[in-house]
Amino acid sequence: MTSFPGALSLRNMAASTGVADGASSDLHGSVSSGPSMENPTVQYSMVLDHLIGDKRQIKELSPGVMGGLPVPVKSDEQKMIERGMESCGFKTVLACVGGFVLGGAFGVFTAGIDTNVGFDPKDPLRTPTAREVLKDMGQRGMSYAKNFAIVGAMFACTECIIESHRGKSDWKNAVYSGCVTGGAIGFRAGLKAGVLGCGGFAAFSAAIEYYMR
Repeated sequence: MTSFPGALSLRNMAASTGVADGASSDLHGSVSSGPSMENPTVQYSMVLDHLIGDKRQIKELSPGVMGGLPVPVKSDEQKMIERGMESCGFKTVLACVGGFVLGGAFGVFTAGIDTNVGFDPKDPLRTPTAREVLKDMGQRGMSYAKNFAIVGAMFACTECIIESHRGKSDWKNAVYSGCVTGGAIGFRAGLKAGVLGCGGFAAFSAAIEYYMR
């Protein structure tokens, strides 16, 4: 009976020694096998490519996920139409048509309040007929429509090009576009007229932008 505690202690020491030897062997094995493993190093440039570079995956966030009203995903045809409507060509055509309509209406209005519409300069005492009055109003309306269409198309085209080049949408785009448009129209009458046209259109565009914003 007296040999039982001694035998038990010897067994515990052997077990602890075996566990320690196994742990040390595992540690040495892991350390020795560590350098042999091929772990590819992650480069910082590769991470940037996946985060903000060309390999970044563009995810379209739905407003419903962020707490807003759910919006259906746009199809390729809708995206193509939106890109077309945001193009400089579409904006130029739209401004040209709008200027034509506005100029025609303005020309007809000014002709309607003009007391000399339809009168013949060679015979001012003769009373003009209704046909002559309408013809004169139509000619004036067409002249105003053409001028407004040209100015609107030039302004919209130059503003879109300047905005695309600057990458910003602010009041400076309208001022630069007004200067270019007014200068191009005024230069037909000379350098002084071109400078005055540039300054006048730029100031008018700045006033409109200030009022609209």
